[in-house]
Amino acid sequence: MTKYQIPITNHPLPITHYPILDVSIVVPIKDELESLPLLLEAISHTLIASELSYEIICIDDGSTDGSPEFLKEQAQLRTDLKAVILRRNYGQTAAMSAGFNYATGKAIVTLDADLQNDPADIPMLLAKLNEGYDLVSGWRKNRQDGAVNRLLPSKIANWLIRRTTSVYIHDYGCSLKAYRAELVADMHLYGELHRFLPALAYIEGARITELPVRHHARRFGKSKYGISRTFRVLMDLLTILFMKKFLTRPMHVFGLLGLFSMVSGGGIGIYLTFLKFAFQADIGNRPLLILAVLLLVTGVQLFCFGLLAELLMRTYHESQGRPIYRVREVVAQNVK
Repeated sequence: MTKYQIPITNHPLPITHYPILDVSIVVPIKDELESLPLLLEAISHTLIASELSYEIICIDDGSTDGSPEFLKEQAQLRTDLKAVILRRNYGQTAAMSAGFNYATGKAIVTLDADLQNDPADIPMLLAKLNEGYDLVSGWRKNRQDGAVNRLLPSKIANWLIRRTTSVYIHDYGCSLKAYRAELVADMHLYGELHRFLPALAYIEGARITELPVRHHARRFGKSKYGISRTFRVLMDLLTILFMKKFLTRPMHVFGLLGLFSMVSGGGIGIYLTFLKFAFQADIGNRPLLILAVLLLVTGVQLFCFGLLAELLMRTYHESQGRPIYRVREVVAQNVK
């Protein structure tokens, strides 16, 4: 076994068991058998020419076209390839998370397996990363996709994400991105959050930029994306918005809403009580009485929900030893 050939296990080994490479290439795969030979050749050709130590991590996400068998065969023949075969189709976010867990490079580059991303752009992204950035995102400036089912939904989604997250990059959906390894170690992915990685990185205090990259028309198979994903993107966008503003202080949103609801309900109740005792008015059948009760009950529930969320967040951070801050660097004569 050579120094770069890593045995495939059910769980990643501690990172100290691996050599530290210059870059790990993470490729999620779902039914891309025809593209894989060309993709592996293009990646290895580019990185060997760049004189970088590297590994290619291919994560098969429940393919049924023979991709897992091809990857396992190649992993036995190549010293630069790790084949991670998932038990079923978990989605691209889970596949990318698995790739991050198995990566041992100082930098991590992700790209799609359909040959639409060009591996020749990888050195350019790494060079930009070395300028001091934590994440370099590709921008498919001249995108080669269908206008109705791909480009239009993408433009709308990118506009919404930019406005919501305040991370102003053009192309959130481009899988071709370069990360510092320590950045992805701090991010836990679920749902469809892979498309929001720049926003998650921004929450962690990362320095982010983008570069125009080449984009090719699909040569084999068919796209797995479409308008049907729009709803899931919107739901995850709300998650990101909450995480950005209230991740470590959920009481600020739920407590404020609960307090507003209780004050409103209490104010209406005082008004109705005044009418009852001052003017002997019949308030039993008034809709305002029902509204006051609903506001008071809702306010108490929201306030209690905020307290529970606050306790959960404290438990989350303290149980994992996860700090609520991120240190970029420490400068002092006595710090090594």
